[in-house]
Amino acid sequence: MRINEKQIEQVNGRIQALLKADNFYGRRLAERGIKGIETPEDFEKLPFSEKDDLRNAYPLGLMTVPEEEIVRIHSSSGTTGLPVIIPYTRKDVEDWAIQFARCYEMAGITAKDRIQITPGYGLWTAGIGFQAGAERLGAMAVPMGPGNTEKQLKMMEDMKSTVICATSSYALLLAEEIEKRGIRDKIHLRKGVIGSERWGDKMRNTISEKLGIELYDIYGLTEIYGPGIGINCDENSGMHYWDDYVYIEIIDPATGQVLPDGEEGEIVITTLVKEGAPLIRYRTHDLSRIIPGRCSCGSPYPRIDRIKGRTDDMMKIHGVNVFPAQIEEVLKSFDEISSEYQIRMSHLEGKDTMRIYVETTGDVDFADLSRRVAAKIKSAIGFTPLVKPVEVGLLPRNEKKTNRVIDERYED
Repeated sequence: MRINEKQIEQVNGRIQALLKADNFYGRRLAERGIKGIETPEDFEKLPFSEKDDLRNAYPLGLMTVPEEEIVRIHSSSGTTGLPVIIPYTRKDVEDWAIQFARCYEMAGITAKDRIQITPGYGLWTAGIGFQAGAERLGAMAVPMGPGNTEKQLKMMEDMKSTVICATSSYALLLAEEIEKRGIRDKIHLRKGVIGSERWGDKMRNTISEKLGIELYDIYGLTEIYGPGIGINCDENSGMHYWDDYVYIEIIDPATGQVLPDGEEGEIVITTLVKEGAPLIRYRTHDLSRIIPGRCSCGSPYPRIDRIKGRTDDMMKIHGVNVFPAQIEEVLKSFDEISSEYQIRMSHLEGKDTMRIYVETTGDVDFADLSRRVAAKIKSAIGFTPLVKPVEVGLLPRNEKKTNRVIDERYED
């Protein structure tokens, strides 16, 4: 799906704003003598922008309007290097709320719902985005923020919350606690809006079954408004994204070439109307594909597939490139294994070792399960890991994102 005339016009508006602001991307365009574009081919020749560009602009080098027009900043949740500071104008904040309200509506959530929001508030975009969307929709927001599971469950019962917004890790933790306490009949949830981390079918099914709710993947990143630029519909055939606010391309992460619809690659996003910090051809490192054709739900908005992982998720061991999604694909084929796993890589006795911890019930032969899982993983990735079954509940649960890959090879 190539960029259309209306979107080209919008991109040209952003190009003029960037040139006038003389920020990193404006200077990049000026150095190349670019003052605008006329065709899709022109657009695809525009330079990419990267997270390092945004870090190098710290603190307010991304600002593209006078400071008096900035009403808020947000920052990425990354833990390494300088943070990325994204300035927002009043219109940016309103546009984000509009997009988020669309996500709720796509998920069948209405003004009659009570939306319990568990992601973090503050510099991170999550909590405040979920709340702004709820308020725009007219629903009742229950702005809990992260943690304090005891209080979360009490409020869920007392407020009769009908929608839970969370990371998949925290949704699983809450689902397991509700089951453990035997209080599901006191819980009124009917929908879950899940974002912030990639999650597989096994985890999705576990959460859905334990809570008896429908689940929706919400997409977004701090650099591009935050969560709320896309969500799946009831057809569960990809996530619709709002192409009047963002233009999405899929590129080959190695060559940068734009790929045809249907082919998997890296998501690249251009903001079409963002004022405070517009981004053109921003490389997200998220892996997905544009789903060709119109969705059977009838929505005119285009779709990307569920996020398969990130280009920087790749692990290299024994000379082999391995993605966590490859391991997860194998693990989900074993009914005896829960959705939780952990991959640990160590350097022992002069060689790299991969250990994969999986959860299973106590009535399973651990040694036999270990052999079968290891053999199937070897056929998928080319070498045999050490598979260590543990009882369900022993692997860490997290109130935010769960770190499922731990590389100890380079630790002192």
